[in-house]
Amino acid sequence: MELVELVERMSVDDLWDLHAEIGEALAVRLAAEKNVLEWRLKQLTTKPYVERRVATSDRRRYPPVSPKFRNPDDPLETWSGRGNQPRWLAAQLRSGKRMDDFRVEMAAE
Repeated sequence: MELVELVERMSVDDLWDLHAEIGEALAVRLAAEKNVLEWRLKQLTTKPYVERRVATSDRRRYPPVSPKFRNPDDPLETWSGRGNQPRWLAAQLRSGKRMDDFRVEMAAE
């Protein structure tokens, strides 16, 4: 028997009861689907643990350091000796010069 024939044979009261049951079942399923979608959205918008930890960690502030090396070709280029070697210094060292050739003379010394 087809569904249409079955519905045509039902009384108005039976159809109304069926309508109420379908509405309740639909509301339950929609609420469950909404919860799943909200959970997935939360997973997408939450940063991974590593990024959260790095973003919230406070770095210790270091005082400014005076330059210890100066580029003879451009005296405005200096290096404190911390971090990566600047390109100008690496190029000069490859050409055979020594680190002491670029050391800044301290006024107190």
